[in-house]
Amino acid sequence: MATYLLRRIGFGVLIIWAAFTAAWLILFFLPGDAVAAAGVDASDPAALEARREALGLNRPWYVQYFAALIGAVRGDFGVTVGTGEPVSQIIARALPNTLELVGVALVFALIIGLVVGIASVYPRAAWLRGLLSALPPIAISLPSFWLGLLLLQAFSFGLGWFPAYNTGTFASIVLPALALAITTGAYLAQVLASSLRVEMASAYAEQVRAKGATRPRIVFGHALRGAALPSLNMVGILVAGMLGGTVVTETVFSRNGLGRELIGAVESSEISVVLAIVTIAALVFVVINLIVDLVTPLIDRRIALTGKAAA
Repeated sequence: MATYLLRRIGFGVLIIWAAFTAAWLILFFLPGDAVAAAGVDASDPAALEARREALGLNRPWYVQYFAALIGAVRGDFGVTVGTGEPVSQIIARALPNTLELVGVALVFALIIGLVVGIASVYPRAAWLRGLLSALPPIAISLPSFWLGLLLLQAFSFGLGWFPAYNTGTFASIVLPALALAITTGAYLAQVLASSLRVEMASAYAEQVRAKGATRPRIVFGHALRGAALPSLNMVGILVAGMLGGTVVTETVFSRNGLGRELIGAVESSEISVVLAIVTIAALVFVVINLIVDLVTPLIDRRIALTGKAAA
């Protein structure tokens, strides 16, 4: 158990380092001058050089890289080029809003995935199963910004049920969370439905059916447990996708969060802010996957913590 955890944590640290390094190299070698983009008078070379020296931007690239890496390990991503504000303050201001949005969206996605996935295989009528099975592919093909605008138009401007911007209430988070959750829930539903079909067609399910088990007992008592594992293993990837989706959703719904900060940082070449957000996204991805790895054996006892199926 301890060896397994240490190996998974070590692998997670490697993923975070790789994400940080790849982002730093891409941003560092992109053409452009972060100091000039931050508004320092480009006609005054002395002022530009003084600002670069103050921020350590005139040092060799490898010195800057290791300084940034050591700072990231300590949780210190430096200050912004434009205002000199500590990046940690920007993250502390934006992160709670984004985590709240992604957390509610994940709950919505799990509910959508579970309900639609089961509904796609549960009815006895083949035409109804076919109709319900067509919903996830359609939802996956819809762009999140279009979903967000559609939800705003229908339920905020049209019916007036939810506010169009962040008011600090739960009602104001419902529409942006739904915009994020519909596509994610559709992925989960598609995987769950496919796994349920395999489980319900298995020899074990046939034996249970031959013994007189009802359809609800076969689905909820036997097939669902085994079919849930592939969907559960996707959660880490889907959460990372939702974090990326906040860039669009927070802009559409005028919510302050990491997504909007990321757009502003890219536009103003604030490398330290972008690095902080990329590192946080990688950290969330690693933590979610570690939790999934630990929960999986609790659902299916045949799977040991070594990641191999028990004999």
